[in-house]
Amino acid sequence: MTAEQKSVLIKQVDEALDEVRPHLRVDGGDVEVVDITDEYVVKVKWLGNCENCFMSIMTMKAGIEKAIKNRLPELTEIEAINGIEMP
Repeated sequence: MTAEQKSVLIKQVDEALDEVRPHLRVDGGDVEVVDITDEYVVKVKWLGNCENCFMSIMTMKAGIEKAIKNRLPELTEIEAINGIEMP
């Protein structure tokens, strides 16, 4: 993937995240796109209250992944680089 292709994809992911951001911001949180790998894995970073929220795992599956994959099905995975770890 070229730098230009990556930049376009990051912008599209960011736009998809705009669908869920209002719900995150109500609770003092947000999410930021950090990178998209050559394997089409999206790396995101939880911000604010989302960083330590025990519900972030559910939010990732039900909100973040759904919003992104509905618009960009070519992306294979979405993972947080910070936050609560799965037990």
